[in-house]
Amino acid sequence: MDAGSAFIDILIFGAVAAFLVLRLRNVLGRRMGHERDGQVERPVTEMDSNIRHDEKIVPLPGITMPDSETADGVGEIQRADRSFQPDEFCVGARTAFELILSAFSTGDRDTLRQLCNSDVYQLLDGVMADRESREETLEATLVRIKSADIIEAGMFGDKANVTLRFVSEQINVTRDAEGHAISGNHGVIDVITDIWTFTRDTRSQDPNWTLAEIRDEDPTDTDDEA
Repeated sequence: MDAGSAFIDILIFGAVAAFLVLRLRNVLGRRMGHERDGQVERPVTEMDSNIRHDEKIVPLPGITMPDSETADGVGEIQRADRSFQPDEFCVGARTAFELILSAFSTGDRDTLRQLCNSDVYQLLDGVMADRESREETLEATLVRIKSADIIEAGMFGDKANVTLRFVSEQINVTRDAEGHAISGNHGVIDVITDIWTFTRDTRSQDPNWTLAEIRDEDPTDTDDEA
């Protein structure tokens, strides 16, 4: 079993729960990622499914392969782990994105422990506990993941790190203990950008990757993800 396939397999067990995925909205009192310009009041049609060929890699819909600089980092990882394939990794990362958001929203700590490293887990656990103490609930729908782009990659000692920019469309409503909406609007789609870093120890026999960092996008590097 190669690393990409194993990464997908270990995540797929919770895929059913990912149909209604909630936004990580209140970590450390701020949003994680940037909420982009427009809001629309209906789901967008399916994304373009054209497949582009780039040498040995065939990107999947909604996945952009690394640029030349990031590709050098991908090459470093492939030299340490010959089974690493960026297209397969992106498929697994998209599934992880859905599962982690869903687990965070529902308070599924067991899933988060499996998919996140200790630092990220402790961060999310603290936010969930705070939310639970206020008896707040989140209602949201992941309309679609528009893109999942590798923007950084490389080896740090024996650890492989891959950072992706996720751009997704979500509907999010936060309700208080009485069920009143205190944040978000039902039926309004927000376009949201998240930057997530996954890591794996290439010396380990365990092929699974874990979420190691969630950060805001640098506002000077927003590019043109319209």
